[in-house]
Amino acid sequence: MTTTIDRPVHTVVHGQRFHWVGDGFRVTNLFPSGADLGRRISPFLLLDYHATYDYEPTDRPRGVGVHPHRGFETVTLAFEGSVEHHDSTGAGGVIHPGDVQWMTAASGILHKEHHESEWAKHGGTFHMVQLWVNLPAAHKMDAPRYQSLTAEAIGAVDLPDGAGIVRIVAGDYRGNKGAAETVTPVDLWDLQLTGATPVDLAFAPEHNVSLLVLDGTMAVNGTRASHSDLVVLDNTGEMVRIDPATPSRLLLLGGEQIDEPVAAHGPFVMNTRDEIIEAFRDFESGKFGYLAD
Repeated sequence: MTTTIDRPVHTVVHGQRFHWVGDGFRVTNLFPSGADLGRRISPFLLLDYHATYDYEPTDRPRGVGVHPHRGFETVTLAFEGSVEHHDSTGAGGVIHPGDVQWMTAASGILHKEHHESEWAKHGGTFHMVQLWVNLPAAHKMDAPRYQSLTAEAIGAVDLPDGAGIVRIVAGDYRGNKGAAETVTPVDLWDLQLTGATPVDLAFAPEHNVSLLVLDGTMAVNGTRASHSDLVVLDNTGEMVRIDPATPSRLLLLGGEQIDEPVAAHGPFVMNTRDEIIEAFRDFESGKFGYLAD
């Protein structure tokens, strides 16, 4: 008989200090600035959480102008509000509530993000998450690509015993595959819980697991968590029990560690300082292409 062991909670990071990215994204950074989590959070590099915030109507959409990236992927999940994206490969589009955009910057890309113009004219509540996902050295200089994942493509799977649903953006839940294609094994799940019963999830011990609380209160393996908390679990054991005290929503981040050096500076994440210097040179010489602001 195989005995499963609960994962200990390593820490709970509280999303508290909010700041502006551009003029359209009021976020709290859970990592890396919120906490030094090291390899416990790999393959993820950054988590900016835009908690619910009301924007006034405007004819000039708020957002962030043209900027570069190299060496990783950006993933944006929309819960409320709509964002428009354009990049130097010619890709782009609008993500609406329930949609996800998965942009692989890899060898280099320019992009910009703004509130979608029609949404901006009416204003309203905005609620989103942006993640940075690392790429291994062998793929940091791949060609850029863009995945537009609609709510319909992501779909939903029922959890046992009326516990709620899980939307699998990436990874696998009980044989149900996520919509995103990933370079390394990544789990990215949107868990929407009724509060009626606990949820038990099992993961390979070598995979990292963290949970961002988007709404509600709960215990994660006995540790209390509530809105804007990030629960980071250790890499011992397999089982994660989520026991919601109220109807709740969580974003689960998991995956296989990328066990390589990380050299990061601004919008570039590589393996060495020399590669960072090269990224700045390539950007300044126009090798990332062109995108009008």
